[in-house]
Amino acid sequence: MAHMPHETIRFEVFELDPGSFELRRAGRLVKLERIPLQLLFLLAENRDRLVTREEILLTIWGKDVFVDADNSINTAVRKARQALKDDPENPRFLRTIPGKGYRFTAPVSTEALATFPLLDGSREITPPANTKLPPHSGVRKDTPSAVPQTSPTSGVLTPEVRRAIFSAVALIALLAVGLLLRSHFTKPPKTIPKKAMLVVLPFLNLSADPHEDYFADGMTEEMITQLGSLDPQHLGVIARTSSMQYKGAKKGAAQVARELGVDYLLEGSVRRSNQRIRVAAQLIQASDQTHLWAADFDRDLSDVLKFQSDLALAISNKIELTLSPSARTRLAEAPSLNAAAYEAYLQGLHDWDLRTKPAVERAISEFQHALALDPNYAPAHGALARAYSLAPVVGAMPPMESMPKAREAAQRAISLDPSLAAGHSTLGFVLAHYDFDWPAAEREYLRALDLNPNDAYAHLFYSNSYLSPLGRHAEAISEMQKAVAIDPFSAPVQSFLGRTYIWARQYDKAQAQFRKCAEMFPGFAIDHERLAQLLAFLGRFEDAIDEDTKARLLAGEEEHSALQKEGALRHALATRGSQGYWKQLLEFTQLPVNPPEAYNSPFGTAILYSQLGEKSKALDSLEKAFDQRSLSMTELTIEPSFDPIRPDPRFQTLLRRVGLEKTIVKY
Repeated sequence: MAHMPHETIRFEVFELDPGSFELRRAGRLVKLERIPLQLLFLLAENRDRLVTREEILLTIWGKDVFVDADNSINTAVRKARQALKDDPENPRFLRTIPGKGYRFTAPVSTEALATFPLLDGSREITPPANTKLPPHSGVRKDTPSAVPQTSPTSGVLTPEVRRAIFSAVALIALLAVGLLLRSHFTKPPKTIPKKAMLVVLPFLNLSADPHEDYFADGMTEEMITQLGSLDPQHLGVIARTSSMQYKGAKKGAAQVARELGVDYLLEGSVRRSNQRIRVAAQLIQASDQTHLWAADFDRDLSDVLKFQSDLALAISNKIELTLSPSARTRLAEAPSLNAAAYEAYLQGLHDWDLRTKPAVERAISEFQHALALDPNYAPAHGALARAYSLAPVVGAMPPMESMPKAREAAQRAISLDPSLAAGHSTLGFVLAHYDFDWPAAEREYLRALDLNPNDAYAHLFYSNSYLSPLGRHAEAISEMQKAVAIDPFSAPVQSFLGRTYIWARQYDKAQAQFRKCAEMFPGFAIDHERLAQLLAFLGRFEDAIDEDTKARLLAGEEEHSALQKEGALRHALATRGSQGYWKQLLEFTQLPVNPPEAYNSPFGTAILYSQLGEKSKALDSLEKAFDQRSLSMTELTIEPSFDPIRPDPRFQTLLRRVGLEKTIVKY
């Protein structure tokens, strides 16, 4: 901490009091966080000279703490000026010396300020004689006292003065009694505290190697998970996908807060050197950009969980969260980690977030490597389970191979750490999509959401893997809306809300949601393919062809190939109508290149055959999809294209095999 002066420093109507470490204006406390206040003390104490930026950094942050120097100093100066209402273009107190540092330029006095009470309970302050007051400073120099004054030559109170004083005292007494009675008989209305929202902004990578971004990104994701499970009833945490939208963005705290609708922002930086990590973090209140708290950590990599727990506990104290005994125990008992295992785990998270076939395959390998080094690392088991469970989506592994592995990893994660929400949600996914054990799936999803309601994907999977298949559409939509609120800048979440509307037969809302997602994420190919399928189902084939072509181009298909297929679809539609359109799509399923979520799967071809009126072939394809344990089999009850074949006995047999024969779907 900066060297503190021994005497109170007074300038204009302000006081810097080293005894209480406070800034006061006209006797009233001015709220200012620690670092800007330290900066003010440093500059005021050294008011006779220039204080360089290097000196500020060394004095306030210290030589062994790594921070973004320019940003940290600029932020502290800006906050100090805001507290002083000092115009940087025409400063009265803090003058910038470009490229060098800052000077404190206000006249300073150490005289005691004369004060006397006013009738409203405040203090009127008479500044020292050598202090100049700015216009509208708030200090009343010439305001006459509310109490009549004695004659300057008398020294004796006249009867009129005595009567005035008695009347004033009596009036004050009556007011005090009235206020006491009012407070006694009037109960304030009960207020329901608003759930606070927080975003963990991407931690800056200050390491020498820019390829170590994965480490800073992983730390960001880990802090999101840690904070999300602290006090879910009172604190919501924006999901990683939306948080990472701000990586490298030149946006201020106020703008980020407006865009995400958050109350607090946590920002920080990470520097790793061999087996040591140095982290600087600060908590910002969005309403006024006040820095509520800041700290620096220097730890061994093996103690990273302890650092994360300390950080989470400090934040919970600062924003007054109510932690359960189990949460406090978890934070207090953070174990040490195998450093190499943790690095492999973070690298796996980085690859997993890319959501491509090669990246998911690399993620699985990294998680397996982490577990070979530390077999009891529960989060790595949970991450491996999720990677296995969604490997079929990107074509990295067939469900018959991946889902048993996902179940085993999820169960192992839960046995090691029953409070790991990701383990429960992934197990719920396996129970629904592979085992068709709906009661068990519901238990796991509800347990996951109870442990961490801030997990956007837990809400998404509970919605599309359980509530929608069972026909509980209002609840499914509500869960998806919760996922959107937690992760508003996630293209998959925004687009999947559109699918949820389709299953609820709310086609106008589905179309509007797909178009909203396309506006937010114009390069998201899956969204255009989903919109194409909806438009075709509604008979708007020309528009569907436009969206299908966009999906192909965005998915990386060669322009010549995509335009050739567009021409084939338009020709088939023009010559053979809707039947020609569906048959042409069926031919495309035999080709190696198609956009994501096209119809090139047994479940997809079943949809095409149903649209063509070929019921037997549609049912053949569905039975093949069941034998392959296609993840889409949970959509049997809700896929609109299957309405024509739903009464068929073979379809009803399939419903029984997936445990949905008693499901009553209402629209």
